[in-house]
Amino acid sequence: MELLHAGRDDHALRTAALLRRSHPADKELQLAGLLHDIGRMLRPGDGARHAVLAAEAVRPLLGERVARLVRLQATAAAASGGAGGADPAGADAEAEAEAVATLRQAREAAGASGPEAGVLEDWRPLLELVAAGSCRAGNALGPLGSPRGPITDVR
Repeated sequence: MELLHAGRDDHALRTAALLRRSHPADKELQLAGLLHDIGRMLRPGDGARHAVLAAEAVRPLLGERVARLVRLQATAAAASGGAGGADPAGADAEAEAEAVATLRQAREAAGASGPEAGVLEDWRPLLELVAAGSCRAGNALGPLGSPRGPITDVR
């Protein structure tokens, strides 16, 4: 949350808000919209790798799917379509490619004066919920690569 506050990005907030409206049940997709540009804040000026950096940063906290969506949306944008990688197979690959396309479309729509961006704090409960679920799903490492113990405070 501190990094997001420091980088205050209305575009990311608008992207997430669009996804919240269009896909209210897909919390991970919404968070991928909120965090898709976090790599630019982690290492400014490293534009070529910002999606990879963002994915690596969010994976330990929010899980593999959020990280994959963050990474693939940049690949899909660069390739002007498609998921840009052979991650999951079969029907899962189709669903993931659709989610990546949806994220990319929301990102583009948010650039053209999207909905009211809202406030970043509105996203804290969802971040905590997905982080807690990711921890239960077996992410054994914390955000800095150290073994994760029981979560007592997600902040």
